[in-house]
Amino acid sequence: MPCRDINYSGKQDWSEVKQWLAGRVNPDSKVDSIVKDILSRVKNDGDQALVDYTRQFDCPGFSKNMLKVSMDQARMAYTEVETHDLEIIEEAIRNVRNFHRRQVEESWWTTGEDGTILGQLIRPVDRVGLYVPGGQGGETPLISSMIMNAVPAQVAGVKSIAVISPPRKDGTLNPYILATAQELGISEIYASGSAWAIGALAYGTETIAPCDVIAGPGNIFVATAKGQLVGEVGIDMIAGPSEVAILADEHADPSWVAADLLSQAEHDPLAASILITWAKDLGHKVKEELKKQAALLPRGEIALKSLEDWGAIVTVPDRETGIEFVNNMAPEHLELAFEDPWSSLGLIKHAGAIFMGHFTPEPVGDYFAGPNHVLPTVGTARFSSALSVETFTKKSSLIYTDQNYVNRHGGKIARLARLEGLEAHARSVETRLK
Repeated sequence: MPCRDINYSGKQDWSEVKQWLAGRVNPDSKVDSIVKDILSRVKNDGDQALVDYTRQFDCPGFSKNMLKVSMDQARMAYTEVETHDLEIIEEAIRNVRNFHRRQVEESWWTTGEDGTILGQLIRPVDRVGLYVPGGQGGETPLISSMIMNAVPAQVAGVKSIAVISPPRKDGTLNPYILATAQELGISEIYASGSAWAIGALAYGTETIAPCDVIAGPGNIFVATAKGQLVGEVGIDMIAGPSEVAILADEHADPSWVAADLLSQAEHDPLAASILITWAKDLGHKVKEELKKQAALLPRGEIALKSLEDWGAIVTVPDRETGIEFVNNMAPEHLELAFEDPWSSLGLIKHAGAIFMGHFTPEPVGDYFAGPNHVLPTVGTARFSSALSVETFTKKSSLIYTDQNYVNRHGGKIARLARLEGLEAHARSVETRLK
């Protein structure tokens, strides 16, 4: 099986592993320049740029009046979606909403004995744009990503949310996108894709109003566009190739572990699927299962390429060394597939999401349980977090001081200002002294 073996005995072995994993992140300067031109065109030409790019890449017969999806079209989607599927979508939305409600922060302030009032105001942004990839020709839409991005924005209190997704060849959106949007209570839906869609959400066009925050996954052109727009708009994150690390003991079922590794590998040829184990025979058994299961997958070719380049069986001497490897890797997804994972939870310092025990595979979190599946990748879990309600809010400091406060502290403030060479700052305070 094309999956490398790594022996890891301690931190002295990490540099070689780190160098190998770093090969997944290889920015293409050509993409940067292409995206820069696309964004400039959208900024200058608005709707016409969207129409031209969509005709070129998605729908040859596309026209301006097809940009905005009518509510009649959206309602028709319900007739094309299985009732049972709608029930599953509704339940997933409820679970995600219930989880994110616990993340809501409240404004606060304190009053000092001298009458000063200091605090922090939490407010939602005014408008959010959500990008939803259409998948293969628009036939495998990432509806779970729409749920994961829309729900925390709604819980945050955002009043205006727009969804945008690349159209199919006939100019329509997949009915599952439209039905899910309605289940979420979103009525503003547009048909456009790639970097030009991101540009439209940022700058606005004649049809699409500009947004304050843009969220949602996409290909290298989408990610690059979001990166170039940082500072003009807020974004969720710039996601790199995804990964799963599975820390497993001798009680782990090899067929389950292989299935979990493949569930990540089928995403993308750059996805990393890594088993870390101190169980002597588990790695060999998992490799056999990978061979059997990959042959049965519709996306088996992608999974095999991913495993060949970025899959690994990492053998460690014990659980503690395995945890050290995990903390060095800071994986997007971490499965603790061993007995009593709770006893080791406190030792895990860096991971986007942690899946506990043998019966919690990654897809449980990706689709249904409630926590967000938009997670930091390629080691950024060392310093960043999952998408949350906070992504769609902003914080304002609140400060109130009276005459007595200025009389008491004004001289100190003026001195600090003059140390920085800012005379006008000093005088601003001193004019109020009595």
